Amino acid sequence: MVETSAPQPDATSIVERKGLGHPDTLADHLAERLSRAYSQYTVQHFGAVLHHNFDKLALLGGASEVRYGGGKMTSPVRVLVNGRAAPGCGGEAIPVTEIVEAEVKAFFAERLPEVSDHLDIDFNITSNSSPGAVLIGDETPDRTRWFNPRSIEDLRERRVRLSNDTSLGTGWAPESPFETFVRELVDHFSGQSDFTQAHPWCGSDVKLMGYWDGESADIVLCVPQKSRHVSSRAKYIRNTENVLAECNRLAGIRLPGAEARFRLNARDVPEKDELYLTYTGSSIESGDEGVVGRGNRVNGLITPLRPMNLEGASGKNPVYHVGKLYNIAAIRLARRLHEATGEHAEVHLVSTTGQRLDQPWRVLVRLTAQEIEIDKVQALVTEALEEFPTLTDELVQDGIVLS
Repeated sequence: MVETSAPQPDATSIVERKGLGHPDTLADHLAERLSRAYSQYTVQHFGAVLHHNFDKLALLGGASEVRYGGGKMTSPVRVLVNGRAAPGCGGEAIPVTEIVEAEVKAFFAERLPEVSDHLDIDFNITSNSSPGAVLIGDETPDRTRWFNPRSIEDLRERRVRLSNDTSLGTGWAPESPFETFVRELVDHFSGQSDFTQAHPWCGSDVKLMGYWDGESADIVLCVPQKSRHVSSRAKYIRNTENVLAECNRLAGIRLPGAEARFRLNARDVPEKDELYLTYTGSSIESGDEGVVGRGNRVNGLITPLRPMNLEGASGKNPVYHVGKLYNIAAIRLARRLHEATGEHAEVHLVSTTGQRLDQPWRVLVRLTAQEIEIDKVQALVTEALEEFPTLTDELVQDGIVLS
């Protein structure tokens, strides 16, 4: 269904983004990394992505000791690898636990090196069949072979790709300048940037909540500091002043002419040395938890005044899990429709479990444009739905960044 002359999005917006070191982002990105590594292994050895899902992964925070100029981990971070994965194919075993362990250690070595030697990995990976395997006599239901295939020919999706669930994907375009600013500001402080390279005390567990009324921005921002690089309370305070100066500098570039107010590390009580000072740069070191699906949406933002859904896309199977594929497809389709019409576009793809992946139960396109070429819109929808095999290849080989 295509709707035209839809209302323009309201200028008022609330936008949240969690940075690269936030526990929920860590859980999302690690789950997706495990899915990609497992997929690459099975493609290389068997010629197909075997059944798996790591989208229930969770991180349980450890404990740390923080001092000015130092600190240490005192209790490990628990990595709960919850999910399913085919343990083999045609009698050849897959080293699932070895793949997972190597990826977990490599991930933390890159993302939070201070944690990499303080991990406790719990493997909760099964190969149990999905519901629907009804036994009749001595026959083995086909469904029971999905996670224990005799060969890749036991994979139903080799013949036709069917939706694994009744779910939906949502996308819209374009982003507002404020939404783009939120993304860039969080990445600036939590990822590789000139600022973080010049200031090694800057931690990655950054979180931002912003309010925009169409003319001015009001932003609450958390930026941790690493204790080894902060010698005193006074140094910590000077560092926060540097962060605020950088915020205002970037706001002047990205939101020209707008007033931008920033509140940094609102829980700090400097006179009591209650500060966002951490050993690793992330609250995962001290009791916080991270769970797949609780952080940024697939487009990297949390936007409650925009259409969105609650799917935890990271770690899902890239072949037929609609919670992953439909969200990516909807976002891409919305961007193409925006480019084609020059106006706002919103897309909702709704699946029915067991039905063809490329034939959603409902496709809803909402456009603010009043006059459109319906044939062109329908062609773009068809094009997006035909790209699922290519999208799977992208996810497996290139590693599309989710959240």
